[in-house]
Amino acid sequence: MSVLLTDLVAACDGILQPQRFKDYCPNGLQVEGATRVSRVALAVTANQAAIDAALTWGAQALLVHHGLMWKGEDGTVQGHRKTRLKTALAADLSIIAYHLPMDAHAALGNNVQLAQRLGFSNIQTLADDGVLMQGELQTLCTAAELGSHIAAQLARTVQVIGDANKTIRTLAWCTGGGGGYFERAIAAGVDAFLTGEASEQHVHIARECGVPLLLAGHHATERYGVQALGAALAAQLGVEVRYFEVDSPL
Repeated sequence: MSVLLTDLVAACDGILQPQRFKDYCPNGLQVEGATRVSRVALAVTANQAAIDAALTWGAQALLVHHGLMWKGEDGTVQGHRKTRLKTALAADLSIIAYHLPMDAHAALGNNVQLAQRLGFSNIQTLADDGVLMQGELQTLCTAAELGSHIAAQLARTVQVIGDANKTIRTLAWCTGGGGGYFERAIAAGVDAFLTGEASEQHVHIARECGVPLLLAGHHATERYGVQALGAALAAQLGVEVRYFEVDSPL
């Protein structure tokens, strides 16, 4: 079954409500391709490997969390930007991207989807935009044991910075590069903070404030929102969706 590209984008906008967010990039349709879409490829990032995989599968659209355009870039189309755009435009492949809206959605967002995968309970938002959340563990454990649990669920190494022996009941988390929320999480009184990646100063904050910082990878913590959104679109519109994993060590 195929749908109009405009209807696909409208469905995404209706679910994620991008107008609610002040973001670092344009949310929604970034590259316009074929008028009708029957196959939607899913990936975390619109890199060359994801574009190539989408085209090999025969997709007319690629739906991602990290798109092609970001504020603060110089805006020129050279090097890898030229190659990505040339490949997509030559094949009439649309690229659709949602950044913060895909993090924050109350049911399909990266934060909630990660929490469900890791078994967190009593989930609530700590920030009005839904990008920072808090919850509880079902069983008390140390920070080191929590890191091992996360590593097993996400199939990647987790760094535990700070007191690895601290007993954890409550925690806050922000998928991706959420280090900027660390101090807000500490102020909320949680026992630990989980994110994908952070900055150098957050290492010392974790050590000095007694709140362990767990780093599970920017990419690894943001694989699940786009898959949940894809499943919702398949149910709503009847399009075929497929997720393509292009791993990143960060």
